[in-house]
Amino acid sequence: MLSITVTALVFGVVFLAELPDKTALAGLVLGTRYRASYVFAGVAAAFLLHVVLAVAAGSVLTLLPQQIVHALTGVLFLGGAAMLLLKKGEDEEEIKKPADQSFWKVAGTGFMLILVAEFGDLTQIMTANLAARYDDPVSVGLGAVLALWAVAGLGIVGGKALMKRVPLRLITQIAALLMLGLGVWSLWEAVRG
Repeated sequence: MLSITVTALVFGVVFLAELPDKTALAGLVLGTRYRASYVFAGVAAAFLLHVVLAVAAGSVLTLLPQQIVHALTGVLFLGGAAMLLLKKGEDEEEIKKPADQSFWKVAGTGFMLILVAEFGDLTQIMTANLAARYDDPVSVGLGAVLALWAVAGLGIVGGKALMKRVPLRLITQIAALLMLGLGVWSLWEAVRG
């Protein structure tokens, strides 16, 4: 059964955590060089694969006793909050331009870039945590993939304009605060449980 509440919570947390990430910048760079729809198709496919893997990993965690799951997800959320608060600004990575601008070359470039850059990334780990926390793989997966697609779309179409209006540091701090809250809540449930 789909939970709109869980989907919305996951969307918000993943969206805010992904905005300051290097992949949003990579999408922006690709979007300025190539047809946006081709770039988005490749990036969206890679994010979908990452979410499926993360939700599967989180679903395996639900086989553990609930107290252990709450403790693990709490610690991982706190670690994620620390990573967001302590990370330095990221430089634009060099993106190799494919020889031609065909759909498969451009989409393939976007897919491979995201596939490699996002593997084991904070948002993938967060998605696994949220899948374990809520034991609702469909709602968590939907919220995460929609958030990642939204960030990719923003990055590809108009990331520079957004970043001029909303300071990246503020977005990072809000995401870290949300993760800190989820971490403390999960640890509280583990202790109380």
